[in-house]
Amino acid sequence: MSNRTINDTFLRAARGERTDYVPCWYMRQAGRSQPEYRALKEKYSLFEITHQPELCAYVTKLPVDQYNVDAAILYKDIMTPLPSLGVDVEIKGGIGPVISNPIRSVGDVEKLGEINPEQDVPYVLDTIKLLVNEQLDVPLIGFAGAPFTLASYMIEGGPSKNYNKTKAFMYSQSEAWFKLMDKLATMTVTYVKAQIDAGAKAIQIFDSWVGALNAVDYRYFIKPIMTRIFSELREKNVPLIMFGVGASHLVHEWHDLPLDVVGLDWRLPIVEARKMGITKTVQGNLDPALLLAPWNVIEEKAKEILDQGMAHPGYIFNLGHGVFPDVQVETLKKLTTFIHEYSASKLGK
Repeated sequence: MSNRTINDTFLRAARGERTDYVPCWYMRQAGRSQPEYRALKEKYSLFEITHQPELCAYVTKLPVDQYNVDAAILYKDIMTPLPSLGVDVEIKGGIGPVISNPIRSVGDVEKLGEINPEQDVPYVLDTIKLLVNEQLDVPLIGFAGAPFTLASYMIEGGPSKNYNKTKAFMYSQSEAWFKLMDKLATMTVTYVKAQIDAGAKAIQIFDSWVGALNAVDYRYFIKPIMTRIFSELREKNVPLIMFGVGASHLVHEWHDLPLDVVGLDWRLPIVEARKMGITKTVQGNLDPALLLAPWNVIEEKAKEILDQGMAHPGYIFNLGHGVFPDVQVETLKKLTTFIHEYSASKLGK
């Protein structure tokens, strides 16, 4: 291990501690919005990048160097651990993950295997070690997809707009559903713990599509398994973040879970979340579409969000979803500088 000093502002904010300025990072900060990444993608596929630790570490670290953000997030896909369970998944350009052996019955669920991270995804762990031991001076966030979101791909066979097959499976084959949730929870815990042991300093669980469920169904079909996941990850004593899209009606449910940070998309203002009784650290939530607007519009919206976030200790600036491919590098660089300087001027008083 080196003696490099790590900027821990993000970690302190995640734990609800006071900070000198508001830390920020951006979902999908590494990827298609960066010219260097686009050049890499002309030579290598996503699979090839994520399987080469030196290359993957470069992609993960690039936005930290370019934007001066307060955390890196490991560059990989939420599908990464699924092949170790026997799921035949392929990332198809312009479509996304496509699964050729979708789950249709309890028998399909029972056939699923288990993950052994050191054997099945050593390249993920090697990338983390390379980053934290040699390259980063900010914390590295590891991540995993949540069981509902992974199950939606496994049942639908690919991306979906309405998740009809997933919900039908959940309602009509509840025994198989809970077995699937259990298998995916075990995989998630094992996979995430391996990331933490390799050096990840915080974890974000992406339940990207769980907003498709109402709160009553979430409490019955999903919340027990999320409680188990976060309870078991708690043992590792790193900040735990929850995020989903179009799930403002579930933030109370997330707040009940044994986690540290509630991620908000752009639909729910921070001030409204606080009025609803959300007392944990919040993360968010500039609408990523605003990054294509003129700078004066971006600055005004960012200021509004920062003012709401800084009203309570425990706030991390982020977008309400991922960076779009056509966002300019200079825009994110300028935004990061503004977040740091504006919040320091307010919090330093």
